[in-house]
Parts: sequence; structure tokens; C-alpha cells
Amino acid sequence: MTIVSISLNEEILSEIDKLQKSLGFSGRSEVIRAGIRTFVSEEKQKNELSGKQHAILLVIHDDEYDDIVSDIKHDYETLITTQLHSKIDGERCMELFILDGDSKQIKEITQGFQTNKNMDTVKLIAM
Repeated sequence: MTIVSISLNEEILSEIDKLQKSLGFSGRSEVIRAGIRTFVSEEKQKNELSGKQHAILLVIHDDEYDDIVSDIKHDYETLITTQLHSKIDGERCMELFILDGDSKQIKEITQGFQTNKNMDTVKLIAM
């Protein structure tokens, strides 16, 4: 087994501790390994998409980053059939995109949000 060091802020560390207690993990490392397994599995599923797809893309972000969301979605307007925007608490927003089109473009828009550090949550559900 290889040891990898990471730096976490106090907010993330607190969330990991809560997950450890509520889900019964034996330690922080187990929580982090489970999170990595989930991420790898989701990425593998996304990378295996091919052809025309229908999908739902969920993005959660602070409202100060609305302009970033607009810039990304502008590049994929032909892919987006529906978009819902909702304030979920105070300054946080939820965007729900219904996508219909080529799997390559679905992967691209998803990665555009995932690689932007200002997005809190990005979740793709493909059918």
C-alpha cells in the first residue's frame, strides 16, 4: 500500500469526521478511500458513455459564481434542453440541467464544471 499525503481545510475535515461517526467508518482514511472509490466509479461510468444520451447534470455553487455557470452553459446551449435554477440557502444555488445529445459533449460540460474549483457539487446521471 502506498501512503499519499493531502491537505484538508477544517470544514472538510469536520465533514469527514461527521461521516466517520454517522456511517461507522473505522477512521478518516476509510472515509477518504470510500469517497475516492465512488469518484473513480462515477468517472469510469462517465467515460464509458457513447452515442446519443439523455442525462441530468446537477451543479451546486455560491451565487457569486453565476457568471462562471453562464459561461460554461453558453458553450453547450444546443445540448441543454431544460435548466432550472434555485436558491437553496442564503447565497448557494442549485442548477439542474437536462441534457440531450452526444455523449462527448455531455462529458465535456460535466468536466467543465468538475474542474472548476468554485463549484461545490457536480453530479451527472446518464440514462
